[in-house]
Amino acid sequence: MANVEHGGRPGDGLTGAPETVRARLRALRAGLWAVAVTLAVRQLAAVLGTPRADRLTDLETWVGPSGVLHVKGSLYDSTRFTGTPFGGLVLKPLTRSAEQALGWGWTFGTLLLVVALGLVAARALPPPVSRRTSLLAAPVAVSLLMLSLPVRNALHLGQTSIIPVLLVLLGCFVARGERVCGVLVGLAAALQPTVLLFAPLLWFTGRRRAAASTGATFAALTALAWAAMPHDSGTYWVHHLAGVGLGGDADDLANQSLHGALLRSGLTGPPEVGLFLALGAAVVVLGLGRAVRYARDGQLLLAVAVTGCVAVAVSPTTWQHQVLWVLLALVGRAGRKASDRYVWPVAVVLVMTLPARMMLPDMPALAPLRENVVLVAALAAATAVPFLSRTSPYYRAPVPADRAAPAPVRWRRVPLLSSGRVLTRTNLLLELLLIRVGYSAYQQIRLAATGGTNSGGRATAEHHGEQILAVERFLRLDIEHGVNHAVVRVPFLRDFFDFYYQSFHFGVPLTILAVLYVRRPADHRWARSALAFATLLALVGFWLYPLAPPRLMPGLGVIDTVHGVQDFSRPDYGTLTELTNQYAAMPSLHFGWSLWCGLVVAVLAPRWWMKALGLLHPFLTLSSIVATGNHWVLDAVGGATVVAAGFGLTYLVAGPRVRTPVAPAGAGVEPPVGAAGRAPG
Repeated sequence: MANVEHGGRPGDGLTGAPETVRARLRALRAGLWAVAVTLAVRQLAAVLGTPRADRLTDLETWVGPSGVLHVKGSLYDSTRFTGTPFGGLVLKPLTRSAEQALGWGWTFGTLLLVVALGLVAARALPPPVSRRTSLLAAPVAVSLLMLSLPVRNALHLGQTSIIPVLLVLLGCFVARGERVCGVLVGLAAALQPTVLLFAPLLWFTGRRRAAASTGATFAALTALAWAAMPHDSGTYWVHHLAGVGLGGDADDLANQSLHGALLRSGLTGPPEVGLFLALGAAVVVLGLGRAVRYARDGQLLLAVAVTGCVAVAVSPTTWQHQVLWVLLALVGRAGRKASDRYVWPVAVVLVMTLPARMMLPDMPALAPLRENVVLVAALAAATAVPFLSRTSPYYRAPVPADRAAPAPVRWRRVPLLSSGRVLTRTNLLLELLLIRVGYSAYQQIRLAATGGTNSGGRATAEHHGEQILAVERFLRLDIEHGVNHAVVRVPFLRDFFDFYYQSFHFGVPLTILAVLYVRRPADHRWARSALAFATLLALVGFWLYPLAPPRLMPGLGVIDTVHGVQDFSRPDYGTLTELTNQYAAMPSLHFGWSLWCGLVVAVLAPRWWMKALGLLHPFLTLSSIVATGNHWVLDAVGGATVVAAGFGLTYLVAGPRVRTPVAPAGAGVEPPVGAAGRAPG
């Protein structure tokens, strides 16, 4: 949130007459709040639309008619109840109205807590905060919380893990007086014991009365629960060592703590316990030391987030709904260059909102990182990421990116979002991360574009195939059958086109992007943006118009040269393969991406033979997709259309491509130490 206004460009803010600027800000703020409300309604509908037996399962396990809190005897006779004895004492009264609580009341109340958490977090941003950020931070914070996996998980399960986070923020940023602060933090610790780590943070930042009040409140509430439920308290604190072993298995992927990661690595018994204690102690010392420094620097919200990330790492069990602290760490500013400033907040948002399988590919070598991606983010925030101090000259004024002088355009409102093309490279880590997430989304949408059920998707796709064939016959473009059978009769051509179809679809675009990234950064941004827009438009086509390719049209007689003879009698045939949806054919990204490659090479290559070779690629790709029966000719027309639209949207958004790069005077020169007080915009 706080990173948004610090991109290093003086012209990034809203400009114009004061009244116009205020009107734009109000409109933007209203739009962002509309997004937040929409997300909240969507979450509410998702929970309440789930069958009763499948929603709020943890809450049902606790306070439902046959829940743990109804059963006479210990709360911990089974491992289903994971809360503290004090938490059980608080939840006991809910058992009388469990049926009413398990539904609208509990879910709506949780949403209100999320909104309150977002408002408090937005209010706690470290100064200086511009008027734009102060107006927009709250709806952005609420929207991010609604999208985050911890909040979605807590809403679905009926968990209470949002309450400790909110209590800590209320104590640190809203409460008046250190004693009230300590009471709120102590209450949070009574519900979630690792929150006690905030007591040292308070103590070493001069709020010793608050730290003492935290300890006293925690002790009093724990003693109260012990007096009311001595057997349960003994079981929780002594037998289970503050909850160890409660809930699911500690080596489950959902446990994103150091203890869970070590168990998943194969360590067990005393060696694992000893290593966990040693690593946990190191993380506590290093993380709390960093948190104290950030608090003294005036970045209390970042200090709170770092302390929370320490708690995530060192807790014996940290389930998905308990990792909300990591999201708060995005307020930290890391990177001296403007191009690096977005890497950390974007990475945090992606980790907190997307499944791990979308972040990293399913490769055995990356399995340890993929299984512990949230833990890695928490450890990075607690111990490794070099967040800038507010005294750093780069805190408010990062080194700006080199920009070309704005090129002349025909239309007054072009470009929409840029005052000159950026000449410097994007951050490589950020680029790779966005490519991976974008490709995962591309795969997911392709797989989902079946028109409903497998059999229903097939029927729809084949009907659309008949439509395309009819149009091609009218235009006299129905050459697929003739070309396919001509190629099949020549083994060399069949093998060549099969190889070309399977081998160059991803390799050539990635190679071009890599070369441009290294040799021509400004052109890399231009080409990458056009490719991204084209792919997004193609995904819309896949979703709206599932289409059976010629090889999957019964009775057409096209031979599937790549996959071999197919059994059309299978009702779900052709809907899915191991990697992709075979009905995502219109538009053809095989041809679209190859055309993009050809155009980029033709425009940028310095030699005529290079340009010719680049244009040969889309010709061979078109021949291969038709010869192998994988696409209609009109699919290629659709691919060309989205590529043209991609370049057009790039022009509209960022202006024309830089032809003669000219860096502005002084670009790339780091600001002097005294520049800390000059905020861009």
